Amino acid sequence: MKPSKDIVRKRIIAALILIAFIAVIAVIALTVCVPVLKKADDPEALRQYIESMGFWGGAFFILVTAVQVVAAVVPGGPIEIAAGYCFGVFPGALICDIGMTIGSMLVFLLVRRFGMSFIEIFFSREKIESLKFLKTNGQSRLVIFLLFLFLGTPKDILSYGVGLTDLSPLAWLFITFVGRFPSILLSALSGNALEEQHYGQFLTVIIIILAVGAIGALFYRRWARRQEDSDIGKTGE
Repeated sequence: MKPSKDIVRKRIIAALILIAFIAVIAVIALTVCVPVLKKADDPEALRQYIESMGFWGGAFFILVTAVQVVAAVVPGGPIEIAAGYCFGVFPGALICDIGMTIGSMLVFLLVRRFGMSFIEIFFSREKIESLKFLKTNGQSRLVIFLLFLFLGTPKDILSYGVGLTDLSPLAWLFITFVGRFPSILLSALSGNALEEQHYGQFLTVIIIILAVGAIGALFYRRWARRQEDSDIGKTGE
């Protein structure tokens, strides 16, 4: 069955928006990211370079973290650690949280406008349909918040799935900004420990992140599987 003209039109518009977004990022990458990457093998030189950029150093990290959410395939952990290294624990965490919130809101609004046409640029329909447990009601809002609060949950794909619900933009803004912050803060803490050469603290925080993340991932898989089984049971009734 061929997709309708409306679906095709939405896919074309979504693809054009993505191309324009990539073009802007490419220009920024050539002017800002390349000099940064040249210093990536020397953390101290990188930190000094970011500091020399002043306001634009923070803006650069906000942009990078926003792109990381939209791209949905780039891990955010190293960026958060680098932010903690360059800016300190709380400022670095706040900068990354702002960037990820911007990226999450952009994804939310694009999915709300273009639906599956936009999501399928990044994920298969089957992958998104596995998130059908995201239903908007009082209990589900709490569940979505907890999923963003726990480490180890697939927050980027969840950001795309939430756009398919009727969750309000204001509620989503609160969930993504507040829910992401604790995990970002831990990563920034590890980056700051590395900058101050507190290697024991750095390893301790990394171990905590990995352990809590593994527990969160296990919880998410079991909970999502239980929701699927529940839906199948209701369908069979």
